[in-house]
Amino acid sequence: MAIACVGITVLDRVQLVSQLPTSGGKYVAHDYFEVGGGPAATAAVAAARLGHEVDFIGRVGCDGVADVMQTELAGYGVGVDKMIRIPGASSAFSAVIVDEEGERMIVNYQDKSLSKDASPLKNVDFSTYSTILTDVRWINGAKYALEQAKKFGIPSVLDADITPEPIDELVKLADHVAFSEPGLEKFTGESDPVEGLKIAQKMTSGRVYVTVGSKGCYWLENGELAHQAGLKVDVVDTTGAGDVFHGALAVAVAERMEARQSIVFSNTVAAIKCTKLGGREGIPTRKEVDDHIENR
Repeated sequence: MAIACVGITVLDRVQLVSQLPTSGGKYVAHDYFEVGGGPAATAAVAAARLGHEVDFIGRVGCDGVADVMQTELAGYGVGVDKMIRIPGASSAFSAVIVDEEGERMIVNYQDKSLSKDASPLKNVDFSTYSTILTDVRWINGAKYALEQAKKFGIPSVLDADITPEPIDELVKLADHVAFSEPGLEKFTGESDPVEGLKIAQKMTSGRVYVTVGSKGCYWLENGELAHQAGLKVDVVDTTGAGDVFHGALAVAVAERMEARQSIVFSNTVAAIKCTKLGGREGIPTRKEVDDHIENR
């Protein structure tokens, strides 16, 4: 059975610079490329690279940007026939600046004409999926998909990144809530990620996690704090690392891995991705991941 990834897809326009800008002015990039991005879409690519059948379900405009993103996703083996095209809207895109240390700045544009209406999802039979992942960039769509997961008893994963809209309902619905550190702080108002997890756990019966960059991942298991350190790699580009982690976590959930095994697996996939440029180019195959874990 396939994994469903519901949310946003974005075209990333990436410029490589020596150092990230710290003030206004003109800067010169020494390289440039375009690649698809977006939390749910990149998670879908990760799941496909890891050997799973996967569908990306999200909104795009009827434009050339949508054509490029659809072609790229299909090239990675992601199912795209359930993408929702909205006439007259512009597809989402981002300006991404990456420095020589692999750190990045992202400025995203999403056309308000990309309707928030989740009714097109009623045409999707969610009962056919093994796992449902959503991001928080399309709240109405995520809520509907997570409700369908509950209805059919399908495990769900929420990529709980920072967003201007409240995500309380999504956190309550999801079986696995994986926060970014900024996302957890915004959700709970607590800057300490461990204390933030404890607050978040009170708002859901699902398992809560927080990724903390190179420090790895913390989660609560039966009320007890658990931690798995991140892998040390030569970082080239961290773009998409969190999205890839969530895609790998969806695979782990689909395969019914136990908690620590799933985090070791997801950490490994995200770390290997960071060794190459682009949010997707470095995503490893399943064999690469299994070999890396076996040889640690």
